[in-house]
Amino acid sequence: MKKIIYLLLLVVTFNSACKKASTDSVIEPTPTNQTAALPAGARDGAVFINNGTSAIVTLYVPGKKSVSLIGEFNDWSTTTLAMKNTPDGNYWWIQVDNLNPNTEYAYQFYVDGNLKVADPYCEKILDPDNDKYITAATYSNLKAYPTGKTAGIVSVMQANQPTYTWKNTSFSRPAKDNLVIYELLVRDFTTDHNYASTLAKLDYLIGLGINAIELMPVNEFEGNLSWGYNPSFYFAPDKYYGTKTALQNFIDECHGRGIAVILDMVLNHSFGQSPMVQLYFDGSKPTSSSPWFNVDAKHPFNVGYDFNHESLATKKFSKDVMKFWMQQYKIDGFRFDLSKGFTQKSSTSDDQFRLYDAERIGIWKDYNGFIKSLDPNFYVILEHFAEEAEEKVLADDGMMLWNNMNYNMNEATMGWLDGSNFQWGFYANHGFAKSENLVDYGGSHDEERLNFKNISYGNASGSYVIKGNLATSLKREELTAAFLLSIPGPKMIWQFGELGYDISIDFNGRTGEKPIKWDYYADPNRKVLYDAYAKFIRLKKNNTIFNSTSSTYSLVGGIKYIKLTEGTNTVVVVGNFDVVSQTASIDFGSSGTWVDAVGSSIIAITEL
Repeated sequence: MKKIIYLLLLVVTFNSACKKASTDSVIEPTPTNQTAALPAGARDGAVFINNGTSAIVTLYVPGKKSVSLIGEFNDWSTTTLAMKNTPDGNYWWIQVDNLNPNTEYAYQFYVDGNLKVADPYCEKILDPDNDKYITAATYSNLKAYPTGKTAGIVSVMQANQPTYTWKNTSFSRPAKDNLVIYELLVRDFTTDHNYASTLAKLDYLIGLGINAIELMPVNEFEGNLSWGYNPSFYFAPDKYYGTKTALQNFIDECHGRGIAVILDMVLNHSFGQSPMVQLYFDGSKPTSSSPWFNVDAKHPFNVGYDFNHESLATKKFSKDVMKFWMQQYKIDGFRFDLSKGFTQKSSTSDDQFRLYDAERIGIWKDYNGFIKSLDPNFYVILEHFAEEAEEKVLADDGMMLWNNMNYNMNEATMGWLDGSNFQWGFYANHGFAKSENLVDYGGSHDEERLNFKNISYGNASGSYVIKGNLATSLKREELTAAFLLSIPGPKMIWQFGELGYDISIDFNGRTGEKPIKWDYYADPNRKVLYDAYAKFIRLKKNNTIFNSTSSTYSLVGGIKYIKLTEGTNTVVVVGNFDVVSQTASIDFGSSGTWVDAVGSSIIAITEL
């Protein structure tokens, strides 16, 4: 008998504000300008030499008249460590001696006699306003801010930083088309909001079956209670989540359990706490002399201050950031926030913004090529949402693109059928050659929670009611999960979606803290949904047919189905998304014995 796998899910559904730069009210005498080429080995930020007893500290600031290094090594004097300027006028540098390699030194740059800024390339900062809210359990022995010595954010450098010894050095990443990504915000995942407490939940994620975690931004952002899309320092992990070594340990432990780690990277814009913004700022926006930022944003979706990715300085900085996280933290991929914003074409609406942009394509091909030169198997994921022809070019270059199906899938879960066609989840409809380039999702950090809308706005017919009915709403989620995870290609789940999280995205403000509902797991109805997700994920990961290039489907109306074929095997997914009973004729392709892959029944089909 021909072997046929049958997945039949006949679910009976009807039973941040800009901080001002630190400035001095009285301008001190301008230090003497000395010209000297950068010494060998110098690079942006601090480089230690002489066994850590000396440091060459460098700042890229074209056009500035004077720069001094101030810090704990010279009692914050603005005159004793005047920096040297390179002959082209672009870099300022100085060598600091007599350092203790084991000591953390707080420091800043004093620019043009009136501006104190931290080092854009530092790996740690001290914040006079927000560090006091960081607990010792999250960050033990955090260095105290030098109160009374200076003002504003300060950088920290140390030759002998605590080092992490990696244990899992031969991790093999999941194939792109087999990825099941769990998007996670550390702040709202556990009450301790740190890497250690998140790591303690790894067994839960292993049980779910995901094989990648996508961390929302973890580099330093303004304040503590942010989603992280207001970045300011790109090489420093935000201390509110833990130390550098705690993050490295989190990644290492994930690798040890077969889970890749993807970082959400925000290089479309930066915020006012950034020294790069402050160095060329007129009080309301960047000046035209900024090497990195546009005076005004080029597109309508921008927040903060808009990077100019056609600038050589921005390209260098961005590549430095990418390389740092790839090498220092051994991460497996980037999800680039607002990648469509990497353009110098001005637009005032998304109708213009999304149009094919050859220059934007060139920018992304350059960045993708750079990343792949360092790590050919690295995941490069774009939140792009541009014209289909542009996304196809990027996909053909090996990049992966987010595909938001929230609206259509949520219409389906609510029982409103007119807008419930989610066939956009199939890669061929985008013109892509491979399923691995399209990352489908029904929920993300940026979308209203599916089950909130089910319970708030669900449809009804007679005694079958979705609105206000948790059990029915969760069954609708289960049905949708079966379809999402049966569509070929990588998939993403937003945290707690597998438990039917039903608190609105707008609770406590859109980006505000949300209730952490681990009690959901003890709810029998929610646990059924978690178990269903786990079954669907295992089926996807363990059967190549779920990445088949041969598929037929009908996703319009109440009865929806997907049929996948691979050789002699066939999978059919069928579900009734209506709120009334429906009769449908489904093409199974062959008679014979079919196995219910999510249950235990054997079904004989004798007529087609």
